Amino acid sequence: MDFNEHFSPVNPIVDSIDFKSALNEDQYRAVSAPFGPALVLAGAGSGKTRTLTYRVAWLLKEGVRPSEILLLTFTNKAAREMLERVEELTGVSPRQFWGGTFHHVGQRVLRTYGEFLGLKRSFNIIDESDAEALLTETIRDTDKEFLKIKDHPKAKVIGNMISYARNTLKPISEVVEQKYPFFEELSGKINQFAKLYAAAKMEQQVCDYDDLLEHWLKVLETNEDAAFYYQNRFQHILVDEYQDTNLLQSKIIDAMGIHHRIMAVGDDAQCIYTWRGANYDNIISFPERHPNTEIYKIEVNYRSTPQILEFANHVLETQPAGMGYKKELRPSRESLVIPYFVHTVDTRQQAQFVASRITRLVQEGSRSLDDIAVLYRAHFQAMDLQIELSKRGIPFVITSGVKFFEQAHVRDLVSQLRFACNPEDMTAFLRFTGLLPKVGARTAAKLFEISKTLAARESMSIFEALKHSDVIKKVPAAAKEEWPSLVQTLEDIATAVETQKPERVVMLAVEGWYSSFIREVYPNWTTRLDDLESLVGFASRFDTMEELLAQLILLNSETSDRSIEGDTNCVRLTTVHQSKGLEYPVVFVIGLADGQFPLKRAIEEDNIEEERRLFYVSVTRAMDELYLSYPILQTHGGPPTRMEPSRFIRALPQHCFETVSIQRNYY
Repeated sequence: MDFNEHFSPVNPIVDSIDFKSALNEDQYRAVSAPFGPALVLAGAGSGKTRTLTYRVAWLLKEGVRPSEILLLTFTNKAAREMLERVEELTGVSPRQFWGGTFHHVGQRVLRTYGEFLGLKRSFNIIDESDAEALLTETIRDTDKEFLKIKDHPKAKVIGNMISYARNTLKPISEVVEQKYPFFEELSGKINQFAKLYAAAKMEQQVCDYDDLLEHWLKVLETNEDAAFYYQNRFQHILVDEYQDTNLLQSKIIDAMGIHHRIMAVGDDAQCIYTWRGANYDNIISFPERHPNTEIYKIEVNYRSTPQILEFANHVLETQPAGMGYKKELRPSRESLVIPYFVHTVDTRQQAQFVASRITRLVQEGSRSLDDIAVLYRAHFQAMDLQIELSKRGIPFVITSGVKFFEQAHVRDLVSQLRFACNPEDMTAFLRFTGLLPKVGARTAAKLFEISKTLAARESMSIFEALKHSDVIKKVPAAAKEEWPSLVQTLEDIATAVETQKPERVVMLAVEGWYSSFIREVYPNWTTRLDDLESLVGFASRFDTMEELLAQLILLNSETSDRSIEGDTNCVRLTTVHQSKGLEYPVVFVIGLADGQFPLKRAIEEDNIEEERRLFYVSVTRAMDELYLSYPILQTHGGPPTRMEPSRFIRALPQHCFETVSIQRNYY
């Protein structure tokens, strides 16, 4: 087959499209770009999807076969919507295109050429839970004691290390050194597990998600026939959200597109996923890897008011010289209100401000709750807001996870506090002991009863009983190493309850056994630790542990009752990461203090520029009104301390926002 032979299909729908009238000048230039490498920098709210859709229609108009177009996206939803729009516009069925996520296209390639690597056409794809189970089995077959040893990472964490290494094309030793330094002495062992895990998958003829990309690239790099076929079949490659590609995906695109007919669409200013492997340099170095690249900027914004866009443009202007592509969002809407920067005393007053302003907006009839979103950098920063909204009966939904007090790690810690304060609380005991390996509900209940009986018979405390040999011999072998640390933490908490303030008691719980447990079990342990440390500041509001625990349970009930799932009219609470791609008439961005946004961890690791891009993403979600709030006092993780406004705000000219003191009851 001559892949370069174009044809002139009879498609009156495509021929009748008036591209110039349907698109603005920026979009038209990108859509009608010559057949060569093109980098389309599509600013927030500029009509990126429309541009891609019309580009496909333009290619059809120019005689390109649908089968010669490869469209790569990051989600199935994005691919489906894109191809549905193409069908509406051109009448061409989605089945005639190769389009979908990288993983979807990768599995199609492997169904044809996977046998070259030892994969049968009938290979199965396993999801994350099945992949974790297979990795666990592999580790146990190799070293049956490894996962039983305290301070060793669990299979889920090891799987995360292996996955990150594969997607970034880094050695596992380098990933462990950079991201998991406390496991560095185990990197050789982890590398061995990775190789054996790969062999086990091949033996069972299954692929995990990363295999679909890794094997795809290997086929292109080692099978000349396959490479020739795909490189010549797909005359045009369109990639959506190019700034989110990792190095593995970038190499696949480059290997497929050796003729350089690649249109990469994205926005370097919205690259916010480097922590999970996205490579910022992919979009920056695209012109170097593809000579004669034409750069097209789509800068007319249809989402936000001129005032919000001016604010967003100034955020980009504060990037270091030479960082990213220069761009300036231009408004298409009329002026409205200037963004507000609101100072509050602390996070409680911040929550009161947000709740009051929401109430006023709804009462005035100008907004519904569905119009409003509250964004934050980290989940713990919304704790006080959830409490305040619940107290006022304002329904809300958390689109970035479960309610704060319902999170597993929060409930795990609270169960330890409950038991230390009330050793009769068997339910609490069952929860935290059930976290230990091989300790199920029946075993935990037996340990509880033995300890109670021993404590009564020997006139000792329950904590002393838990250390007794009669109890320890009933602890499963796999849990014996962690048992002393857990029991010591419980005893430390119980002792502190008698003499220390609640915040000190909570701090002991956070710093005890559970801090090492989450590090070994959860890949995102740092985020979970931030959540737990926020409970220390929350505890400082109470005089006794009884009051604290009562409120924790009652607040959990309240937020559960007031949080509404589905499409019910309610306020949206979400992290900035989860808000990407969405838009709301009214947006609140809370916690704009150094140490909260940007996060303290990002400051310490000199990762400020990604935090700045996150801030840019947050403010460009707003359509009509933007409220930015700054809590002056830090009560998270210790005694109150004064914080500075976010450096991202301090770097902006003051004319692009209005500073408001909460004492002015303007809302």
